[in-house]
Amino acid sequence: MALRLPLLLLLLAAAAADALTPDGQALLAFKAAVVQDPTGALANWDATAADPCAWNGVACSASDATQTRRVVALSLPRKRLVAALPAAPLPSSLRHLNLRSNRLFGSVPGELLSGSPALQSLVLYGNELGGPLPEELGGLAFLQILDLSSNALNGSLPASILKCRRLRTLALARNNLTGPLPDGFGAELAALERLDLSFNGFSGAVPEDIGNLSRLQGTVDLSHNHFSGRIPASLGRLPEKVYIDLTYNNLSGPIPQNGALENRGPTAFIGNPGLCGPPLKNPCSPDAMPSSNPSLPNDGDSSTPGAAGGGKGKGKGLGKIAVVAIVLSDVVGILIIALIFFYCYWRAVSSKDRKELGAVAGSKGSRCGKDCGCFSRDESGTPSEHAEQYDLVALDQELRFDLDELLKASAFVLGKSGIGIVYKVVLEDGLTVAVRRLGEGGLQRFKEFQTEVEAIGKVRHPNIVTLRAYYWSFDEKLLIYDYIPNGSLSAAIHGKPRTMTFTPLPWEARLKIMKGVAKGMSFLHEFSPKKYVHGDLRPNNVLLGTNMEPYISDFGLGRLANIAGASPIAQSDRVGLEKAQSQQSDASVSPLVSKGSCYQAPEALKTLIPSQKWDVYSYGVVLLEMITGRLPAVLLETMQMDLVQWVQFCIEDKKPSAHVLDPFLARDSEREDEMIAVLKIALACVQANPERRPSLRHVAETLERLSGSS
Repeated sequence: MALRLPLLLLLLAAAAADALTPDGQALLAFKAAVVQDPTGALANWDATAADPCAWNGVACSASDATQTRRVVALSLPRKRLVAALPAAPLPSSLRHLNLRSNRLFGSVPGELLSGSPALQSLVLYGNELGGPLPEELGGLAFLQILDLSSNALNGSLPASILKCRRLRTLALARNNLTGPLPDGFGAELAALERLDLSFNGFSGAVPEDIGNLSRLQGTVDLSHNHFSGRIPASLGRLPEKVYIDLTYNNLSGPIPQNGALENRGPTAFIGNPGLCGPPLKNPCSPDAMPSSNPSLPNDGDSSTPGAAGGGKGKGKGLGKIAVVAIVLSDVVGILIIALIFFYCYWRAVSSKDRKELGAVAGSKGSRCGKDCGCFSRDESGTPSEHAEQYDLVALDQELRFDLDELLKASAFVLGKSGIGIVYKVVLEDGLTVAVRRLGEGGLQRFKEFQTEVEAIGKVRHPNIVTLRAYYWSFDEKLLIYDYIPNGSLSAAIHGKPRTMTFTPLPWEARLKIMKGVAKGMSFLHEFSPKKYVHGDLRPNNVLLGTNMEPYISDFGLGRLANIAGASPIAQSDRVGLEKAQSQQSDASVSPLVSKGSCYQAPEALKTLIPSQKWDVYSYGVVLLEMITGRLPAVLLETMQMDLVQWVQFCIEDKKPSAHVLDPFLARDSEREDEMIAVLKIALACVQANPERRPSLRHVAETLERLSGSS
C-alpha cells in the first residue's frame, strides 16, 4: 500500500499536466530550465492548472476564429532569473517576449524562435547570453523590435536578418559581434527607426545604403567598433534631426558636409585618427580630398595651360615675366586700397571738424560716413540716439502683444538673483509670461547681444523654456519667456520657504523629470544650433509645468548678462513693473540654498571655460538630490560635505539603500531596483575624471529603457 500512494500521486500529476493547453506545456518547459528564481516570479506556474493565462508574466488573447485563449506575451523583466534558454519552442502564438535584465546564460537556441513565427518583439537586453545569433531570426517575418544589447553574443550578424523587413528597432550594443554588416543592410531594413550597434567589433565599410533608412530617429550609434574606410556621403540623406555617432572606429578621409552630416560638432567623429576636414581641426591633405576633375590631361598635353612648348619642366611653373607681372599688379592693388582708406579717413576727419565748427550736417551725416564704412560707426550695430525707440523684438511670429501692453500689465516678482529680477507678467487678455530684466549699459554691444539672443530663440524643445521676445535700450534689457506655472524643481524636492505643508514627489514624477531634463540637455549639447553648454544646471533652473513636465531655463543667460551690463540689477520702476515681496514668489528662480559650488564639476576650479562634461556632473548632482531628497550640502555630525561626497561615504561605509534613498521613496519597495539603477547613473555622471562621465544622450537613452520596463 505504501508503494501505491506515490505511484498514484505521479499518475495524478501526469494527468494534470495533460490537462494543460499546449501553450502551458511549452511554458512549463521554460520553467524547467530555470535554475534560480529568487523573487518567486514563477511561483504560481502550477502544473495542475488548466489555463496558463493567470500565471505571472503571461498575457493571453482570444483567437478571432475559435475564441480559444492563446498565450501572446511572456514578460518577466528584472526578476533575477538564472536560466539557460531551452532548445524547445515557445508557444506558437507568442508575439512578445521580454526577459530583459535577468541572468540568462548560454546561447539563443534557434528552436526557441522557430516555434514562434508570429513574434513581434524579442527583448533579451542585459543578460549573460553568448554564442552567435541564430539564423532562425530570419524566419520571424513579423519581428519589429529586436533588443539583445548588453550580453556577450559573438560571431557576425546573420544575413538572414535582412528578411525581417518590418524591423523597427535593432539594438545590439555592448556585445562581441564582429565582421561586416550584410550586403543590402540599408536597402532591406528600410523600416528601421532605431539602430544601435555600438560597443562591438563590427568591421568593414559603413554600408553605402544606410542612407536609405529614412525613418531613423534619435541616434544612429555605430560608435566603438572597427568600421574602416571613408564615411559614405549617403549618410547625409538621413533625416537632419538624426544624430550620427561614428566615434572610436577606424574611419579615414574627409568628413562629408551634406545633410545630416553638415554642421555636426567634432564629438560625433572623435576616436578616428584618419578622419580629416571640418569639423575636426585636422586638415585634409590634397591627396585625401576627392578630385573635382577626374579627367585631367597628361603632362605632355600641349593644351594644358602653362605647358606651351611641351618641353620637360617648362610647363610645370610660371615664367619670369608672369611672376613679375603678378608682383607688380599686387603692388598696384595695395597702393589703390591704401589711397581709398586715406581718402575715407580724410573725409571722416573733415566731417568731424565741420560739425565742431557748426557747419551744416545733414540728418543722414556726411556722404563718406555713409559710403565709406571703414572709419564711420555702424549705425545698425550701435543704436546710439535711436536706442530709446527700439520696440519689442519678437522671436516668435505668433507673439500677440507689443511693448505698450507689456508695460501696462500686472507684474509680480518671481525671484531675484545676481543676474537680475524675474517677474510674472499677466497681460490684459490673460496671457501670462515671465520677464527677466538684465543689466544696464553695454550699449555698444547691441549687435553682439542681438546675434546671441536670436540664436537662443531658435532653440525649441519640449523640455526647454522658450524665449519668445526681447527688448533693448540703453537702460533696459528684457527677455520674455513662456511662463512655467509649477515653480522650480528645487521647491518640488525640498518644499518652498516658509511653507508648512509639503507633499514629496512620487517616484513616477521624479523619473519623468529626470528623463525630461536629460533629453533637454542632450538636445542642447548635440542638436541645438550652437551645441550649447548650459554651465549652471541646478534644480533652481529646472521649472515644472502643469503636469510636472520639466523645462530647463537660463541656458545662455550668463553670456547675455555679460553683454548687457556688468553689475547685478537693482530694482527699478522704469518699466512700470510692480514690486512685490519675495515671500509671494513661486520660488521658480530664486535659489533655495547658496551652495552653488556643489553643482560645479571639480575641474571648474582649474579652468573658466565651461564644457559639456560640467553639465554632466551638474546633472548627476541633480539626480542625487532627487533620489536622496537631501540638500546639495549635507551636515554630517559636525562636518559639512557636499552631496556627492556624502553618497560616496555611505557606499564606502556599506550603508543600506534605505539610508541613502529619500525616506518617502524607500516605502515604494517595488521600484527599488529602478532607484538603484538611477543612483548608478548619477554616480557615473559625478566621476572626478571628466572623460569617464557618460554623455547626456546616453544617459537619456538609458533612462528611457529603464522607465519602459516598469
